[in-house]
Amino acid sequence: MRAMLTLLAIVISMGIAYWIYASSLKPSGSSGAPSQVVSTVGVKMDLLSLAQAERIYQASHGSYASLEQLYSSGTLIARRNAHAGYAYSSDVSSDGFTITARCQSQPQASCPSFSIDQSMQVRELP
Repeated sequence: MRAMLTLLAIVISMGIAYWIYASSLKPSGSSGAPSQVVSTVGVKMDLLSLAQAERIYQASHGSYASLEQLYSSGTLIARRNAHAGYAYSSDVSSDGFTITARCQSQPQASCPSFSIDQSMQVRELP
């Protein structure tokens, strides 16, 4: 009888431990459909590669460039015009740059826009 109670206690303990483990694997702050999350990650990666191209251009030319200048100089090879419904634009000054990815396909709140600057930090726009 004692062995049965011990076995039952072990099974219940393992069930509780599994429930806690499974609960920790669920994403707590995910918003939107999985395709929207994948699209958002892709846009953030695009912004990082565009900002890296700006750094490369600045190191070799001494100034920042527009996206068209980055493409025409060969610093950027693949065009990133409308990745997953986003349009990319850049604002360049003598001391920095800002590249913006604006959602074109879904203007509601579930489709955020992002920007990146010379600090290499991707920020969500309001």
